[in-house]
Amino acid sequence: MERIGLIGAGRAGTALGAAMAAAGYPLAGVSARSSASRDRAARLLPHVPVLSPEEVTARADVVLVAVPDTAIEAVAHKLPLTTEQYVVHLSGAHGLAPLHGLQAVPVALHPPMTFTGVDAVDLQDVVFTATAPDAAREVVERLVKALGAQVQWVADEERARYHAGVVHAANHLTTLLSQAFAVLREAGVNDPSATLRPLLTATLDNTLRSGHHALTGPIARGDVDTVAAHLAGLHGRTASTYAELARATVDLVVADGRLDAGTAARFGEVLERYRTGEAPR
Repeated sequence: MERIGLIGAGRAGTALGAAMAAAGYPLAGVSARSSASRDRAARLLPHVPVLSPEEVTARADVVLVAVPDTAIEAVAHKLPLTTEQYVVHLSGAHGLAPLHGLQAVPVALHPPMTFTGVDAVDLQDVVFTATAPDAAREVVERLVKALGAQVQWVADEERARYHAGVVHAANHLTTLLSQAFAVLREAGVNDPSATLRPLLTATLDNTLRSGHHALTGPIARGDVDTVAAHLAGLHGRTASTYAELARATVDLVVADGRLDAGTAARFGEVLERYRTGEAPR
């Protein structure tokens, strides 16, 4: 197995390093600058020596540059890499551009999940997204398989689009739920999370299995009056978010034949009034 070197001891790097070590990969070393990083390395990588980036690189076959996105290029280009090595970053947003010009074989390898930096992680259901030249495919696929995970390949020019999809699903879900929690609290609901948990759990599970065919609710039923009543009770950014997502939902339901053109037009008239998040005067 290739020797793994970790440049940076952030949450993602240490979690993946621990998973690689558990899978049998030897860890040549980890670099950790801050006290928080050193503590994290001591907790998750207790038997891995903490070395300088140069020392880690000299000992490794695969150099994992686990630093913030904005630092990848600068950090990677300071490492004494050779043509016999692979250099890997974990950014979802970036492809191979930050690694351009390096002697090592470049790899962009993104695990679409969050890391706490506290505990070991289970990668069993994770599908890593990789971008790399053909020379790296065997090494990447073998490493990911050893972690119990899967890998999919995305072209370099599609990395931004890929990351937009991931962020739209994960980050914006949190934004959406935060708005929904606030609305429920305004309505007098003391525990919005408990109220929504069964519905959200079932909806997420059904949607992951069936896509937009899992959609239920007033738009799928063609209930324009209910949506109008919802919007009348909302205000500001939440109203505009609701209206924009409702507009996208109408498009989905029209596309799969559940909504006729006349009802869709009625929805459009109601939703247009709330495009800015302000009720009509």
